[in-house]
Amino acid sequence: MKTFVLILKNIVFYPLFYAGSIAITFGSLVLMLFDEKAFRRLVRQWGRYQRWCLRNIIGCDVRIEGSRASKPVLYAFKHESFFEAIDAPNLLDTPSVFAKEELFRLPGWGRAASAYGLIPVSRNAGAKALMAMIREARGMAAAGRPLVIFPEGTRIPHGEIAPLRSGFAGLYKMLKLPVVPVAVNSGPVYHRWLKQPGTIIYRFGSEIPAGLEREEVERRVVEEINALNGASETP
Repeated sequence: MKTFVLILKNIVFYPLFYAGSIAITFGSLVLMLFDEKAFRRLVRQWGRYQRWCLRNIIGCDVRIEGSRASKPVLYAFKHESFFEAIDAPNLLDTPSVFAKEELFRLPGWGRAASAYGLIPVSRNAGAKALMAMIREARGMAAAGRPLVIFPEGTRIPHGEIAPLRSGFAGLYKMLKLPVVPVAVNSGPVYHRWLKQPGTIIYRFGSEIPAGLEREEVERRVVEEINALNGASETP
């Protein structure tokens, strides 16, 4: 019976969430031409809408532990599912997220992402493209916007520890910004076809200062973004 109810909840969740997502994307494409503030509010609304659907349909809540920075920093997120990527503009104040270049080719969404200030990352980029990316990131930080990166480069199953992509250390060195690691345990409830009831936890770690050696900053980031490994809160 429990499985049957869960299937019914997911049957309601998927069409409702994706229909709302399409409407928000379309609305964003219109608003970005006329009102930047309203456009940004609507982008943030996508994360809020996702949380609303999870809470009211699936029975999944979100809990935040630790403190967000009061200045521009580079947030290094654990990446277990699409949840934290969609939720970032809701969790933080107009973050500029490093995102895979392929995502910017999605019809509609790619234009909205560029207008919002997401930064495309090409894994095969040459030196010129890399420096352009760094300049864009510095400009976002100078404007007071936090930066967000998923340093493992892809979604990692809950409980697994993956090495950081080599590009993370390069960004850390060139941006000269403190890093705040963020652990997330969204995998068990969100990264599956049947979304599960439970609690998704964000845990903001201690601020890591700029200027550390590569081995030290990577060690600290890996340790803190995996702080919730094994911590899965489901009924």
